[in-house]
Amino acid sequence: MAALGTLYIVSAPSGAGKSSLISALIEKNTQNNLQVSVSHTTRAPRTGEENGIHYHFVNVDAFKALIDDNVFFEWAQVFDNYYGTSRTVIEEQLAKGIDVFLDIDWQGARQVKELMPQAKGIFIMPPSRTELERRLVGRGTDSEEVINSRMQQAVSEMSHFDEYDYLIINDDFEQALSDFSAIIECNRLYTNQQLLKHSDMLKDLLAP
Repeated sequence: MAALGTLYIVSAPSGAGKSSLISALIEKNTQNNLQVSVSHTTRAPRTGEENGIHYHFVNVDAFKALIDDNVFFEWAQVFDNYYGTSRTVIEEQLAKGIDVFLDIDWQGARQVKELMPQAKGIFIMPPSRTELERRLVGRGTDSEEVINSRMQQAVSEMSHFDEYDYLIINDDFEQALSDFSAIIECNRLYTNQQLLKHSDMLKDLLAP
């Protein structure tokens, strides 16, 4: 029997490097047993976005039907569009032994943990406010007003770091990536996971 995968809730303030760390970890993975959860949304696809890869694009009626069917871990309406995380899709991946990363904020993390307490939370923190602001400015995509707003929001988000199981300080990217990888490998070595993965071998070893 294959070991069940682990659901990882990964949160961070904008600019902390969360998406880069997740992408780098998946790129290094050779066993195809890591995956980012793909959310549902009612907004129109943007240029270059593909259905089933960046989002599951559905219309409003279909989204509301999924809400009624209790499909989502969590969902929210942002302006005129809906966004949601499908519990069904995630559970299907976990049952195949795939570890799934759920990229959401602390509020969504609370909702998911209520429904799946065994999920592991990872919070990515920048080494300082100065460095965080430098990274946001370095993107060259936001106005000073937007950056100031993101910095204020970051302080609020970071205050919830102690609600997570693991804390990674992303000062040096390669070290942070190593820490991230270590968390995944450690959880795969839990006795109950090893029992599922190596049940036949363990039975043979312990046979009278």
